[in-house]
Formats: sequence, C-alpha cells, structure tokens
Amino acid sequence: MAERFEVGTPDGVRLHVEVTGPADAPVTAVLLHGWTLDGRSWHRQVDALTAAAGDAVRVVAYDARGHGRSSCMALPTATLAQLGDDLAAVLDAVTPAGRVVLVGHSMGGMTIMEYAHRHPDHFAARTAGLVFVSTTAEGHTHTVYGLSPRIARLIRLAETTGAGVLARCGSWRAPRALLNALQPSIRWMLFGDRCDPSDIRLVTSAVARASLRSIGGFRASIGAQHRLDTLTALAHLPAAALVGDRDRLTPPPCAESIAAALPATELTVCPGAGHMLMMERPDEVNAALTGVLRRVLAAPARDGHDASATGTGR
Repeated sequence: MAERFEVGTPDGVRLHVEVTGPADAPVTAVLLHGWTLDGRSWHRQVDALTAAAGDAVRVVAYDARGHGRSSCMALPTATLAQLGDDLAAVLDAVTPAGRVVLVGHSMGGMTIMEYAHRHPDHFAARTAGLVFVSTTAEGHTHTVYGLSPRIARLIRLAETTGAGVLARCGSWRAPRALLNALQPSIRWMLFGDRCDPSDIRLVTSAVARASLRSIGGFRASIGAQHRLDTLTALAHLPAAALVGDRDRLTPPPCAESIAAALPATELTVCPGAGHMLMMERPDEVNAALTGVLRRVLAAPARDGHDASATGTGR
C-alpha cells in the first residue's frame, strides 16, 4: 500500500508524493513523469517493482508542480531549472540517505538532467543509476511530429503561441468535455500502433488535472534545454534509454544522442511504439529498469551513497 504525503518547496508549492516499500531498502527508484501527466503514468512499473523487488527497492513517484495533485505555482517557476531544484528537495525530504536510481519519462528525464547540471555534488552523492524513457537532451531539435519539416515548423509556431496564452490562465484546468473531444488527437500524438483505451483515459485524466499555467508555462523551457554536455560527465553510471520508433515528440535520434553521450547505456528501440512507453511497452520498460537496479544492487555502495547528502550544489 502506497504512503501518500506532501513535500513543501521553499516557494510554497506542495508536491504530492507516493512511496511504496520499506524506508531502509538499499536502493530507491524515483519515477518522474512527463509534461501534462502525473505519477499515475508509472502504475505498471510501480506494480512490477513492488512484486519483483520485495524489500530490496523502495519506489517513489511524485507529481511535478502544477501537475496532478501537486499545487500550482508562480509562472516564473514553470521551468526545468525549477523542476531540477524540486527533485533535490524531494530526495532530501523522502530519501535523505542511500542509493537512488532516477527514472524519467519525457519532461521527467529532462528534469533529471537539470538536477545533475544544477546540483552536481548532490547528484553525485546520491545517484547510482539512470533510466531515460522517451526523452531528449536537445530540446525540440529532433521534434518534427512525424511530419515534413515545413509542416512541423507551422505546428511548432502554433504550439508555442498557444502555450503563451495558456501560461497566463493561472490554475484553471482544461474542461474534461474538451479533452474527451480531443482524445483522437491525444492518441495520435502520444501513442504508436497499438493503444489500450484505458491508457487514453488515464492520459486524458492526467491532462485534466494539470493547470493551464503548467501546460503552457513549461513549453519554452522544454524546447530550449540542451544538456548533452551534462550527460557526458555521468558515463560511469549504469543507465538505460528507451524510445519508440513511432514517437512523434522525442523520436529515436533523441535517445541515440543520449546513448552516445553515455556509451555504456543500454539503448532499446521499441518497434511500433509511440511516446508513452511505460503504458505501451511496460515489459520492455520494466526489464530495463530492473536491469539497472540489479547492476546497482550488485555493486558495492560508495561512501557518499550511504550517507545523508548535505550539499545541494546550489
């Protein structure tokens, strides 16, 4: 049974956190969801780890600011930099000691990179493994939505203009009726050849919980981030990267550049899959996550991973 509570941030945002597993587990897996989603997107991974890992792994999933059951925030803090700071705060509050494997989907993966960039000492003291799912270290460099470059440029212009409007809408949320009408578009954008109707409903429910400020506000930061240089300093860590070959948002070149920056990374390309690999290909994601966890559990703990992290690198 998951333990649910809130972690407060210095600027007053309350982050909804769910924790499964014993506090004294030797490794904690922290799952970070994508833009407009929430922690429920990892439900198949939480169930699999809980069943397979027993007392060896603790699982933490939380809703990013402005998403899910976390509170809304001031517009200037709708940035990946702030999400990196939030991750450091969650680790200090929820798992202040022991080794951590960070698992990020889309914006969640970018959050991990920002945490490593902004808090290098904190990251080095805590992080023992990495899993990147459908994410990028190059902003929107490779994002063409599966269309011609000319049409992609027009879509990006419309998207960024719309994002600016939504960002000014505060804590309001999109009407559920509108999102239900947009389900065919959501399905096309986020999923590949196969899609379980329950997954569409879950994604629609998550988008309905995200504030319009977060839907619009994070767009600029997500498009501009470039962190390949940050990744090259992490090549010593056990890591995995996964991508679907039908991913319209973070296509295979995104994962390939991550794998090139982290040469020991196990790269998995899932045929026919789109952006929501945790739902579309849970077995592959679970296998990659379990593989990294096994490598971490088999390795001797370094001193910094078994002591409370005191420096934040801020």
